Amino acid sequence: MRILVIEDTVVLGEAIADRLQKLGHGTDLIGNGRQAADWLRHQQVDLIILDLNLPGLGGEALLAELRQRKSTTPVLILTARDGIDDRIKLLDLGADDYLTKPFDFGELEARVRALLRRRQGYATDVSRHGNLVFDRAARTASIDGRPCPLVNREFRLLEIFLSGLERVMSKEELTEKLFNADETPSANAIELYVARLRKKLAGSSVQIQTLRGLGYVARVAPP
Repeated sequence: MRILVIEDTVVLGEAIADRLQKLGHGTDLIGNGRQAADWLRHQQVDLIILDLNLPGLGGEALLAELRQRKSTTPVLILTARDGIDDRIKLLDLGADDYLTKPFDFGELEARVRALLRRRQGYATDVSRHGNLVFDRAARTASIDGRPCPLVNREFRLLEIFLSGLERVMSKEELTEKLFNADETPSANAIELYVARLRKKLAGSSVQIQTLRGLGYVARVAPP
């Protein structure tokens, strides 16, 4: 999934982005609120992690602007404020969750999983798709009870397909979700990852079909 981190403390922002990248997410980092607001006019992400004390445009104002634009992208607030009134205000502004600084990275990962899961329409981290079981927390997949070994980007690619079953996804969309903005994947990178994933999903109910000139669509085969 593609995640935007808006944090002006360089060390913290880079640490968060690095942690998410190691989990296989495409991650972008911006340290200025106004630049982030302008960037989001032209880019789509699956989750925003937003600090409140930002130069250019404060986090609260940025959140309010996003909701005024009718953006439904989940927003996780990072804040040093821990008062009840502060929490209520942030939630009323449109925040989906908040995390008080300093925080544990394990908790950050859990909240990220929960928000992405909610956006995808799943109530728990574990979902079943025919004979394939997908566990977002454990970052594992199994077919008929047998482990299906996936490297980070293969796992995230499968997650992307499962979040949009029956929907055609272009190579451009998959590239945006799978890679960071500063990465330059080869022209056939998506084809290679899809081919590897298909091979590992052999025997599963999840099928990935190529639609020439359009992209890919994932479906769960009937029993």
